[in-house]
Amino acid sequence: MCARTSGRTVARPRLRMTRVTRTHGGTMSTSSTSRIEAARGGATRALDDLDLPVMLLHDEAVRSNVRLMADYCAARGVHLAPHAKTSMTAYITHLQLERGAWGLTAATIRQARDLWGLGVRRILIANLVVEERAIAWVAETFLAHASEPSDVLVYVDSVDSLEILSSRLDALQPALRLGVLVELGFTGGRTGARSVHEAVELARRVSESPRLELRGVAGFEGLMPRGQEAVPPAIGTFLDELHALTERCQAENLFERRPVVTAGGSSYFDLVVDAVGPDRFGFPVDTILRSGCYATHDHGVYRETSPFDGRSDQPGGSRFAPALELVASVLSTPEPGLVIAGFGRRDVPTDDRLPVVVGQRHDDGSITPVEGARVVGVNDQHAFVSVAATCALRAGDRISLGVSHPCGAFDRWRSIPVVDARGSLVDVAEPRL
Repeated sequence: MCARTSGRTVARPRLRMTRVTRTHGGTMSTSSTSRIEAARGGATRALDDLDLPVMLLHDEAVRSNVRLMADYCAARGVHLAPHAKTSMTAYITHLQLERGAWGLTAATIRQARDLWGLGVRRILIANLVVEERAIAWVAETFLAHASEPSDVLVYVDSVDSLEILSSRLDALQPALRLGVLVELGFTGGRTGARSVHEAVELARRVSESPRLELRGVAGFEGLMPRGQEAVPPAIGTFLDELHALTERCQAENLFERRPVVTAGGSSYFDLVVDAVGPDRFGFPVDTILRSGCYATHDHGVYRETSPFDGRSDQPGGSRFAPALELVASVLSTPEPGLVIAGFGRRDVPTDDRLPVVVGQRHDDGSITPVEGARVVGVNDQHAFVSVAATCALRAGDRISLGVSHPCGAFDRWRSIPVVDARGSLVDVAEPRL
């Protein structure tokens, strides 16, 4: 796959993947697995054979989202290393790599190990690596042999994090140097040097290390405070600083090869490309987005903030589609205006906001809106849904719900049925968390 930028064609290397048998982590019970396998490819809809509540993944929506993001990156001449922590499933990972992803992003060594087990050979660990065991695994897996077609990048944000890596690698004596990205942060944020000056000083230290190679710079704009705005007010300043950091390092010849500039979640990746895309520099760079939640999108935060949804300025243009659906039963209507549904915080994420009622789900798979229905509270396995006093929902009816922040949805299910447009099972997504 190739992307065109500034009149030239940039080759997008395809990564070799090997399907492996899952040997650890959660799995469904034998009875649940049997019901899913019985439903696979059958004439009946998957819901006919599954206990409720159940989280579903809609295959058509996932594929459309993955395709749309890949096409966007190709058109803008940027690379994509989707953040695998969103789903940690082979199902989504394979779709992303088949669409030309540069590699995959991980947040933890455990996630990186699982990606390696799935056959991923280019991994961006978007975090600091400070544990001896973790550094040893990175060195053994990626730095032992120059002939291995693999690559790993990790962050440093302070002299402490640099010295931990250097001292441990001195003890291990790997054949290759470890590629690092100097992370720029912002006041009140997570990790990351708090100023361009600090980050440049750190980059100089990295360039002097015999065990490390400065491969580029990194940042993350997705958690900047936005209040009631669709876009964080300070995001422009932060991305300008990331651009300035790259320029300063290049001017001092601190990069030994084409630098990586990486940022971009699933909300503001368009602004990242506008600020630090390859056409914003007078020298070659590899701009790598790390978006992850786009693959499933959602009915909440990303519906509001994505440039391919709530922030789109193109009426009728291409849009991401929510791919996760929770189906639950109405348990009771104990008083006017209140429905008790059979799901709770054990089944859906509630860290960003409560689930969204999409509508009543009928036996033929169709969904009709339930006017005014709103989830107002959850227990472990029960949800309180406010409805109009005249609402016709009754015990035994089914409702369809969307989520906000899909990472938390994958946390709660060891196996998620993947269904086609008819509702038939076509795959099973198994989060490896």
